[in-house]
Amino acid sequence: MALENPYANSLDGLEIEDPVQSFFDYCKKREAVRVKRESGESFPWSDDPILQKGRFLNVFREDDKVSKSIIEFAESAKDDLPLLIQALFFSRWCNRDSTIEQLKLGDLSNPEALKEKLIGLEQWENYTAYPVENSHWDEKPYSRIDAATYKFYEKKDELTQIVLNSNKNVITATKNINKQFMMSNDFPIFMALIDIAWFREDVIPITTDVPTGIGAEPYLDRLQKFLKLNSHQDVGLKMIELQKEYWPDAKRDFYPIDIEYQSCECRKYFSYVNGTKKFEGKNLFSI
Repeated sequence: MALENPYANSLDGLEIEDPVQSFFDYCKKREAVRVKRESGESFPWSDDPILQKGRFLNVFREDDKVSKSIIEFAESAKDDLPLLIQALFFSRWCNRDSTIEQLKLGDLSNPEALKEKLIGLEQWENYTAYPVENSHWDEKPYSRIDAATYKFYEKKDELTQIVLNSNKNVITATKNINKQFMMSNDFPIFMALIDIAWFREDVIPITTDVPTGIGAEPYLDRLQKFLKLNSHQDVGLKMIELQKEYWPDAKRDFYPIDIEYQSCECRKYFSYVNGTKKFEGKNLFSI
């Protein structure tokens, strides 16, 4: 099911002379913010007014707060693939580090008690990061909280089999799982699946091609046109190659997920430049 892209026109009318250079310039500036902040320097950590005022994810996913909490939460399940997959789907349906950090892996084995615990929190889910709509299994509908607690517990073995039958390809796995889930936006599915690569590259390798999220599409389109390539997946591979030229001293090599991830962040950044995104509400950074 196609979702209308609310970001499709966010860069319309804006000239970006060299989107490759701009991509790596943005990444280097954003990573410098993280390094300065984590070293204890005082705000502001950048002389760029957009980076001072706007909210942006870290360049490397493992540095984000939610990612850190997920890695710690799910680490002990890495040798039990169905439990690992349940933990990762739960975590991405929750997507809130303060909630995940209050739980133990064993909480997933009692859906009823887990749901009661989540309801008892002031806010259990992060509903601003990306939409997580109702989903299905065999056409049975599940709310977000019922999917997080009941569905992933009940269907973890079936989910695991779908993943294993997808030939280590996260795009294929995302599509195959969404045949059951029937979500108009399959991004939460993809996020849970790509997280598997942190623990089990034998199931989902970190080098796998990734689908294009709606937030990344406008900037990936710019890169694809500039590089004269045939697909966003080709763009990912080329940008990984170009990292050696544009950012050789980065803390690690990029993977396809990083190019997609940061293309979304570049779209945000240049939306501020273009005036199609405003410094207000959830977009406004606060210490």
